[in-house]
Amino acid sequence: MNWKHVDGPRLRQYYLDAGDASQPVVFALHGWPDAPQTWRYLLPVLRQAGWRVITPYLRGFGPNRFISSEVPRSGQLSALADDIRQLADALAVQRFAVVGHDWGARCAYILSALWPERISHCIALSVGYSPGEPPSLTQTQQYWYQWFMATPQGRQAVEQDRQAFCQHLWRTWAANWRYDAQSWSFAEAAMANPDWAAITLHSYTQRWGNAVSDPAYTELEQRLADKPAIDAPSLIIHGEADGCNLPETSANLSFFHGPIERLTLPGVGHFPQHEARDQVNQAIRRWLMTSREAE
Repeated sequence: MNWKHVDGPRLRQYYLDAGDASQPVVFALHGWPDAPQTWRYLLPVLRQAGWRVITPYLRGFGPNRFISSEVPRSGQLSALADDIRQLADALAVQRFAVVGHDWGARCAYILSALWPERISHCIALSVGYSPGEPPSLTQTQQYWYQWFMATPQGRQAVEQDRQAFCQHLWRTWAANWRYDAQSWSFAEAAMANPDWAAITLHSYTQRWGNAVSDPAYTELEQRLADKPAIDAPSLIIHGEADGCNLPETSANLSFFHGPIERLTLPGVGHFPQHEARDQVNQAIRRWLMTSREAE
């Protein structure tokens, strides 16, 4: 794979770029703990449909490196989304579609909410968008790993035993999927980034008020606190057997003011792009093409 990189004000970011400048652009964003190769089966489908596909590593993953040791290792979601906006700026991509899974889905929502003029389509896998809505007690139970990270034992697991910790999550989040060695090897390699543990711990503690936010993103956080709606044509894909984010967490569609469709998949867990590969890839292709024709 021919990885390229750009240097932003804070981050050197690596990405794959398949396509040419004359084609409409899709950014495909991976989740946690995963890697851009999670989209390796979607990429040829979108390329055949005439899309230029850009698949970056998120901060704290793969070869990405911060420009300076002084930059806070912030994992807050506004920072991750802003990295993608800056990457689009560096590549002179003014308007684009975004497909995201897990952390990537949260980035997709934030990009769509904060920079609506930039986003042509929003497609999110395994995550809903209902800002300010507290998790139910059942969902709170599913988020045990996030509360665990706020303890010394949880921090130790992330810092010293990340492979066992994350493999346990993969198994329980998608109990019906026997993930293959290649998929795990991509994720494991991406987690070898020296900032992965710090980014992970900050992301899962800051979002619940247990860590200090990076002041560089105060303005973005304030805008998100206003619970902005999403106008871009949006598709949500959620497995009914998701052991991380329960299907109910994506059922509230009141924050979508544009065209919206929600597809739920029986027997599918947290990784629809693998567990129901063909169905998911065709749904994404259909949504992008239909919405593109409607613009």
